[in-house]
Amino acid sequence: MPRDVDKSIDKAVADLGRDIGEYIRQQRNTAKISLRQLAKLAGVSNPYLSQIERGLRKPSAEILQQIAKGLRISAEALYVEAGILEQRAGGALADAIVTAPDLTERQKQVLLDVYESFRRENAAKNTDQHTEE
Repeated sequence: MPRDVDKSIDKAVADLGRDIGEYIRQQRNTAKISLRQLAKLAGVSNPYLSQIERGLRKPSAEILQQIAKGLRISAEALYVEAGILEQRAGGALADAIVTAPDLTERQKQVLLDVYESFRRENAAKNTDQHTEE
């Protein structure tokens, strides 16, 4: 690979690390949890979590899952932010549900299921209307 391509890939990976770190910091501040508290809840060291938040370390999927549990948010939200998963269809509403700190994982899943069933129902109605015309 040319050197320029290597540098742009390295920069993209570094930007992803900063983005996920910033997202974790925002979620932690929203939840009013200190860095030390989140580190304890997630079962990671305080310095390691600090490095993640500053974009110096890129966490694995397992660490993201532990951090999500500590923040009481969906691991899926962190996976999307980290670029591990593609964003689900549904846009801003689905994102709001997935990242809502005051909902349990079960409540989030039920809301997403209901939302998706309404979307499918409306899509089917729209298809039926177009075939009748």
